[in-house]
Amino acid sequence: MQIIVGLGNPGEKYANTRHNAGFMALDYLARQKGLDWEYSKKFNADIARQGDTIYFKPLAFMNLSGQPIACFLRYYKLLPKTLGIISKTGADLSETLTVIHDDLDIEIGKYKISLDSRSAGHNGVQSVIDCLKTQNFKRMRIGIKNSENEKSKGIGYVLGKFLPAELVLVEKTIKDIESHLIKNYKQT
Repeated sequence: MQIIVGLGNPGEKYANTRHNAGFMALDYLARQKGLDWEYSKKFNADIARQGDTIYFKPLAFMNLSGQPIACFLRYYKLLPKTLGIISKTGADLSETLTVIHDDLDIEIGKYKISLDSRSAGHNGVQSVIDCLKTQNFKRMRIGIKNSENEKSKGIGYVLGKFLPAELVLVEKTIKDIESHLIKNYKQT
């Protein structure tokens, strides 16, 4: 089973914002594959399926993204069982879980793949790491850095809408990510 998660914030207010690059990537992938999103109250997420691949958009706000993901992975027994009050840490999810999200340190139009790496200050990723008790999963980091807007870093910038020229670059990046996923995952 492959689980591909896109991070973002729920609601129309956040559509096409820089922080929603992960949601945008999953929406693109679902459209390309002709998949429909289904809301899961149990997991507080939108879910689309194709064979052994599950596309998952947690509908908790970005900083709480890890909770629905952990709930989903526990349900499918992909996380180690807890030992009483102590949770086992360090599960290897590198072959199962890919998290796609925005990255303020990467130029718009580029992306990087990370494995078993810290959050680098991304609160959504930190939530995933904290809730899963591991950082050993794959991350596809979509660049949202715009050198011309260096002064406007921070929450206002990441929650701002992409400019039209930026959106073109991000859409190209998402297509590149799709190509990478097709090459590296068994698609059914």
